[in-house]
Amino acid sequence: MNTRRGYTNGKRPGNRRENTGKSSRSAVCRMNRTARIGIAVLVVLTVFLAVRGLLSAGGFLGSSGYGRVDVDASEPEIDVQLLDVNPYSRPGTQSNGITGIVIHYTANPGSTAQGNRDYFNGLQFSHETKASSNFVVGLDGEIIQCIPTWEVAYASNDRNYDSVSIEVCHPDDSGKFTEESYRSLVQLTAWLCVKFDLTADDVIRHYDVTGKNCPKYFVEHEDEWEQFKENVSLAIASEN
Repeated sequence: MNTRRGYTNGKRPGNRRENTGKSSRSAVCRMNRTARIGIAVLVVLTVFLAVRGLLSAGGFLGSSGYGRVDVDASEPEIDVQLLDVNPYSRPGTQSNGITGIVIHYTANPGSTAQGNRDYFNGLQFSHETKASSNFVVGLDGEIIQCIPTWEVAYASNDRNYDSVSIEVCHPDDSGKFTEESYRSLVQLTAWLCVKFDLTADDVIRHYDVTGKNCPKYFVEHEDEWEQFKENVSLAIASEN
């Protein structure tokens, strides 16, 4: 038996410590690998949520649709602020009978319903152009009536004499309406359809009259235009 100091059965006592060290290093490596995988998963999840947020907000990667909205065809709350009768925005001419509803956008990002109404009324003094609309829907869903539905508005060119026009405000250059504006537009359009015995097929865009890119979002997203008309149809049906 080897009894030299520091040896037992010919084995160095330090071997046990060396093996333990290797096990510790392996455990640390496994922990580091798990941590790296966890960080990678967290990064992927963060990117996914960010992209989804951009899509939902209509960001640069795309825009989400409006989808179905639950509104009826009852008369919405309307702030009646009729324009002064004048040659530039309210000629006071009686329509030939309403056979259609024409949807527009203001093409002035961030402008308000009140601001657009006041602009129309001010044309009698500025004489810069002839323009108006029967209704203007604001960014918060408020509705201002500028011209009675039985009078002509200068909005839809060849359809001025047999249609009701609706201008809608929008927050940015995309032309997409806010959720509040969209809901009010659906309800107002459905109510007018019931009032004049029309259907969603009688609702058109300014684009359908002149080819103008108006309302921009509905021209550039044909599927959203069809969804809008479907929502109008559903609102009309709720009244039957």
